[in-house]
Amino acid sequence: MSLLGGKIVVVPWDFSDMSKSALAAALKLVETPDLIRVIHVSHLPSAMEPGVVWQTVTKESISSHSQKSFEKYLKSEELPDISFTTIFGDPGSTIAEFADEANAELIVISSHGRTGLKRMFIGSVAERVVRMAHCNVLVLKHH
Repeated sequence: MSLLGGKIVVVPWDFSDMSKSALAAALKLVETPDLIRVIHVSHLPSAMEPGVVWQTVTKESISSHSQKSFEKYLKSEELPDISFTTIFGDPGSTIAEFADEANAELIVISSHGRTGLKRMFIGSVAERVVRMAHCNVLVLKHH
């Protein structure tokens, strides 16, 4: 029996060890892995970057590469198939909007534990998600 019944859980994914921990935590909370929606939020490269100019870097190529990397991770850890989506935009608002659209009960997100100037300049995606999400948010702290 799971803690959330048959509810959707969203897990933001940035390919870090912390996002891997968030996925592991989410897997413990759901009845089946098909209730998990993993989202990777990416920024588009600058229009002046060579890959964009030469049209070798596109939204499709970024999405495809992210999908393949995630599938490789699942296979290496012998995890079941899990829904994965790449979206382009601001991470905080995009994650909250995605969770709304998925009718999620919970977002499980990791915090990288930045403090001081790094946090002021880089910001905290987890903090923005907590403020913007209409569902519960479980924030896993960095050790």
